[in-house]
Amino acid sequence: MFTGIIETIGTVTHIRQEAGNLHITVASALSDELKIDQSVSHNGVCLTVVALSPGEHTVTAIAETLEKSNLGCLQVGSPVNLERCTKIGDRLDGHIVQGHVDQTAKCTSVVDQRGSWLYTFEYERAGSNITVEKGSITVNGISLTVVNAGHNRFSVAIIPYTFENTNLNQVKPGDDVNLEFDIIGKYVARIMELKQ
Repeated sequence: MFTGIIETIGTVTHIRQEAGNLHITVASALSDELKIDQSVSHNGVCLTVVALSPGEHTVTAIAETLEKSNLGCLQVGSPVNLERCTKIGDRLDGHIVQGHVDQTAKCTSVVDQRGSWLYTFEYERAGSNITVEKGSITVNGISLTVVNAGHNRFSVAIIPYTFENTNLNQVKPGDDVNLEFDIIGKYVARIMELKQ
């Protein structure tokens, strides 16, 4: 489990395709603190550390993960939002994030509001994936609050700290981002579906 509070930004240093899998090596400030078999969120995707080298760690994304996320678009030099799993007893500063990306969304606009940025995203409506105003959403692993919610679109307001300390500052209209919808909202939506 994660909170959606990004610890650091890593940089992709190597990518290796093996059958349907993608092995991604990332250099980061926290790589030397990791251990093999540890779960780490990469742009919101929970991946297992499979190899370590000084200042770097490697994770593997399987076909299912690549189909539902933007990890297949990573290139050497791409910035990656990183968060280690939550420790029992820590504060839950963001919201409950599983690291299970539901789907991607396309950025449709970025508006500089002189002190903050308003990002709007559009996604294909699927299953119980919904947003509600003032509800939680995870974008590229970042716990955010929905400002405006529509049928298949939403906006989030980004403060300077988040803009400067995540890879959102690299996202522009037309780019894909990873979405994890709020787990409580998904359960409520599913219960309502089953009652019909």
